[in-house]
Amino acid sequence: MSTRPRLQHARPRLLLLLAALVAALCAAAGTGTHERLANGGYTAKNTPADRTAALLARAGAAPPDLVLLARSSTALDTAAARRAGRALTRELAAADGVTSTRSYWVTPDPLLRSHDIRAALITADLAGDDRDATATARRLVPKLTGRHGPLEVSATGGSWVSVQAAQASAHDLLTAELIAAPLTLLLLTIALRSLLAALVPVVIGALAVAATTALLRALTYAMPVSVFAMNLTTALGFGLAVDYGLFLITRFREELDHGREVPDAVARTVRTTGRTVAASACTVALAMAALLVLPLPFLRSMACAGMAVALLAAAAAMAVVPPLLLLLGRRIGRTGRPDSPLWRRAATVVTRRPALYGIGCTVALLLCAMPFGHVRFGLIDERTLPASTEAHATGQKIREGFAAPAERTLTVVLPKAADATAYRQRAAALDHVAAVRPATLPGLGPVLSVLSTAEPQSAAAQRLVAGLRALPEGARVAGRAAMLADTKAAVAQRLPLAGAMLAITTWAMLFLLTRSVLLPFKALLVGALSLTASFGLVVHIFQDGHLQGALGEFAVTGALDLTLPLLMAAVAFALAIDYEIFLLSRVREQWLRGLNNRDAVVEGVARTGRLVTTAALAVALVTGVLATSALTVLKLLGTGLAVAVLLDATVVRGILVPAFLTLAGRANWWAPAWLPQGTRPPDPGRAEHHEALHDGGGLRRGGGRGGGGPRAECGYRRWRSDRGAALEAEAECLKRIR
Repeated sequence: MSTRPRLQHARPRLLLLLAALVAALCAAAGTGTHERLANGGYTAKNTPADRTAALLARAGAAPPDLVLLARSSTALDTAAARRAGRALTRELAAADGVTSTRSYWVTPDPLLRSHDIRAALITADLAGDDRDATATARRLVPKLTGRHGPLEVSATGGSWVSVQAAQASAHDLLTAELIAAPLTLLLLTIALRSLLAALVPVVIGALAVAATTALLRALTYAMPVSVFAMNLTTALGFGLAVDYGLFLITRFREELDHGREVPDAVARTVRTTGRTVAASACTVALAMAALLVLPLPFLRSMACAGMAVALLAAAAAMAVVPPLLLLLGRRIGRTGRPDSPLWRRAATVVTRRPALYGIGCTVALLLCAMPFGHVRFGLIDERTLPASTEAHATGQKIREGFAAPAERTLTVVLPKAADATAYRQRAAALDHVAAVRPATLPGLGPVLSVLSTAEPQSAAAQRLVAGLRALPEGARVAGRAAMLADTKAAVAQRLPLAGAMLAITTWAMLFLLTRSVLLPFKALLVGALSLTASFGLVVHIFQDGHLQGALGEFAVTGALDLTLPLLMAAVAFALAIDYEIFLLSRVREQWLRGLNNRDAVVEGVARTGRLVTTAALAVALVTGVLATSALTVLKLLGTGLAVAVLLDATVVRGILVPAFLTLAGRANWWAPAWLPQGTRPPDPGRAEHHEALHDGGGLRRGGGRGGGGPRAECGYRRWRSDRGAALEAEAECLKRIR
C-alpha cells in the first residue's frame, strides 16, 4: 500500500493519543532515574595500574573513598583534640558501609598531619561499587562534618565529590530546562512565524527525553550510567528534535504551497524529508556507537544515552508529526519564499570564486586549530566542582597544606624475591621523587610509597611512572599518575578502531543517501577539520585559561579531562553530519531536477541555509546553557558543542562546503558502475526524474541547461510575483512530456 492511502485512512487522533500514553508511561518509568546514576568511570579497566590498585584493595590499602580534614583551634595533640579525633574516628569506623579507616589520632603518621600542625586527616574505604560508595558518603558526611569539640571537620574524596557533582548536575539540568525551553520556543516561533508550528519540535523533544530517561533507568540495572547522561540526553534530544521538526514542517509547508492537498503534502513530506530524518538519526547513533569500543565506562554510558535519544527523537518525529500535520493542515502556516536571499547571495559569491574562499576558510580553521597542538590530557578530580563547594575547597587545602597528598603518592608493589633496598635507592634517585617509604601489607611482597613532587597530570609525573616501571625488579605501580598513563595508553590503543568505525559507518550512510563516492569522503574531511578547529578553541579557553571572565569561574588545571574531547568529538561530529545530510539531500535533489552543479549548490544552500542556521542556533542555545554550569565538565562540554555547532553551521556549511562542491563539479555525483545504484542522474523521460521535479522544490531560480545535470525538458522559470501562472505553465509542459 502506498504512503498516500495509508495516510488517508489513518486516525491521527488515535495515533496522538497512543503517543501521549507512551510518553506518560515513560515518564512514570523514568521517575527516580537520577538517584540511580553514578559518577566515575573515567579510567580504563584491567590496565596494569587498575590491576595493581585491585591487588592493594584486597590487602586493605586501597586509595580512600572518603577523606575528612579536621582542623583544630588549638594544637592537634592536646587532650581535647585527641579525644575529639578518636571519637570521630570510632564513629566513622562503626558506620555501615565503611570497611576500614586510617586516622592521625590512631596511627600518628606525620604524613597525615599538616605542615602547620593544626590539621589532620581521617580516611575511610567504603564498601561496594562507585554507586554504593556514593550512597554511603551521602548518608555519612552530613553527620561527620561541622564542629566536633575543638575540631572543625570538612570532607572530600572521590565518593563525596560524586555526591556534590550529582547535586550540581541535577541543579544545572533543571536550570537548563527552565532557561533553554522558553528561549528555544521563542526562537522557533520567530523562525516558523507560528507558535503552533513551534510547539511541534518541543513535543518531539519531550517524547524523546522521556523515553530515553526510562531506558537509562533500565540500563542502570545492567551497567553504571553516568550522572551526566541526563544532561546529554536533554541537550541532544531537544537539539535533534528542533532539527527534525524544522525540516519536516518546512517541507510540509512547501508541499502545500505547490497546491497539494493536506494528505498528499503529508505523504510527500514523509517520503522525502522523512527518509532524510531516518538517515540522520542512524548516522548520529552510529557516531555515538563508536564510543562503545573505548575502554572507559563513562563514555560507554554516554554513548548509550546518545544513541537512544537520537533514534527515539527520529521515532517520535515520524510518529507524531504526520498525524499532527494531518490535524492542523493549513493552520500550520505558510512558507512564503522558500529560500533565503541572504544565503543565496552568500552561496552565489562563494561559488563564483570557490578556490579563493575555500582556501581562505581552510586557513582560518587551521589557525583556530593551532592551540590543539599543545593539548594535555588529565583525569577529572574535585576541581571540576566550583571552588566554593566543600569537596573542592577541602581538596585544595590538603593539596597545599600536607606533605603527601594522596594524588601525588605512587604505590609500588615488588615481587617477593626482589631486592627492595636496591630498588628503593634507585627510585629515590629518579627526578621528582621527594621520598620513598617502605610499607608492609599482608600477602604481598615488598611495598614502597613514592612521594612525587610533580602534579599527577603533568608530563613529569608520567615520566616518573615509566621510570619506576623500567627499573629491573619488575615493579607494579598504582596511583593517580599511573592510572592516567595507563588510561591514555588504553584509549590510544582503541582509538583507531573507534575512528575507523566512525568513518566507515558515516561513509556508508552518506553514500546510501547521496549515491556518491566523493561526497562522503568530503564530509569526513571537512568534519574533521571543523572539529579540530573547535578543539583548538576549547584548549585556548579551558586549558590555557582564557575568557574566564566571560564564562564564569572554573579551575584551570593545565590539562583537559581525557574523556571530554572524545565525547565532544562524537556529539559534534554527529551534529555536523546531521546538517551535512540535510544540505546534500537538497543539493542532490536540485541536481536530479536538471540544474547544473553550481546552480544546484546555490539552490541547496539557499533552501537549507536558514533552516540549518536556526537549528544550529537552537542546538547552541540548548548546549550553551550548559556553559553556565558550575561544573567545569559541563561548562567545557556545553561551550565546546555550542562553538562546534555554530562554526559548522555558518563558516563550514556557508563557505567551505559550497566551495568544495563547486570545485569538484561532476565528480560530486560519480559512482563506478559496479556499485549499487550509482549516481548517474536519471533520464528526463523516466518517472524518477518526473518525481524529482516535484519533490518539494517549487520553481527554482536559475537554469538547468548547462553543465552537469540531466537536461529537464520543461526547463526552469525564474521566480515571479505571479507564481500561479508559472506553475500552470510548468504543469502544461509536463503533460506534453507524459
